[in-house]
Amino acid sequence: MEEIPSGFISLVGAPNVGKSTLMNQILKEKISITCPKPQTTRNRIVGIYNTPRCQMVFVDTPGIHRARDTFNKILVDIALATLKDVDVVAFIADVTARSVDLDRFALQAMETLSTPVVLVLNKVDLVKDKTLLLPLMQRYVEQRDFAAVVPVSALTGDGVPELLAELERRLPKGPRYYPEDLVTDQPERFLVAEIVREKVFHLTEEEVPYATAVTVDAFKEEPEKNLIRIEATIHVERDSQKGILIGKGGGRLKEIGRLAREDVERVLGCRVYLGLHVRVQKNWRRDRRVLREFGYRWPRGT
Repeated sequence: MEEIPSGFISLVGAPNVGKSTLMNQILKEKISITCPKPQTTRNRIVGIYNTPRCQMVFVDTPGIHRARDTFNKILVDIALATLKDVDVVAFIADVTARSVDLDRFALQAMETLSTPVVLVLNKVDLVKDKTLLLPLMQRYVEQRDFAAVVPVSALTGDGVPELLAELERRLPKGPRYYPEDLVTDQPERFLVAEIVREKVFHLTEEEVPYATAVTVDAFKEEPEKNLIRIEATIHVERDSQKGILIGKGGGRLKEIGRLAREDVERVLGCRVYLGLHVRVQKNWRRDRRVLREFGYRWPRGT
């Protein structure tokens, strides 16, 4: 088997710096959900970029932050655990951020890392005076010896080809780890749950998105009808949050379901019936047993 540049690349950084948007831009597919609100990504999500000459396996991760409760500590540990298993790390920084405190915190957590780290300065499309990027770049370079520095716009795609070239240059030679026609290894149930959660993030405010988890309870294919029947539960922590999610006359829940169903149909390529239910699971973010049931587990070795 011919060896090509192939390997694993972790996308890490503070919350809301555009890691998921960047992965979706690279793959030209929506694999990770996105939202302007921080802490959208909660899991290790794999996206596979294939060309005739290389294979890059991107790992999107939760934002690294100062976690205080059990749930958020798990998210940070998931992000940091990926660093042990990859060939290159892409550290994403938001050039429009008012403070670089969380970036500094994330870089400190990576201090002993020997893996090559590429600094990706994201959202440069929002900076009119590009000369302002130079002192910002210098500020990051003073904190760590980066293998390369690449300015990009994950939203528009500017700079992404240059980033891919830098990453490919640092990959070891090896086999393709996944088939060439595969863009993610995530199961369909996981993708459905993520899509529903994304709509909750977009259509609710304050603490509701962060107090929400989604589980898929039933996934039944009906090939003769070109239909998949899905039942999913949106879990919240308080009765008041349940009321907000359902909305007046059930209007908000219906809108969440409608938007989610449209995206799920695009992903699965067939008609979908999506039934949504809301359940109160008090303080689930602090309950390790429930966190395991919802699929949130401490990474091995932590």
